Amino acid sequence: YSCDAQCPQPLATSCNEPCVVSCGASRVIIYPPPVVVTFPGPILTTCPQETVVGSSAVTDGDAAAPLTSLRGEVLSSDP
Repeated sequence: YSCDAQCPQPLATSCNEPCVVSCGASRVIIYPPPVVVTFPGPILTTCPQETVVGSSAVTDGDAAAPLTSLRGEVLSSDP
């Protein structure tokens, strides 16, 4: 028994870009005597990803079924 079905290649695309956000410093005044202390702001680093994945199937004929895809994105609000 031989299988003559021709399946198209699956589709998978991914990208990854680093994102670095630095927040401003905070100041505190302590009494008495007056002293100013500066705390450096945090540095936040993330790597949001976007991925597209698709699939297809072989029908009874020689033509492939339409490509379907699922797209996911990381959504974030601006600081």
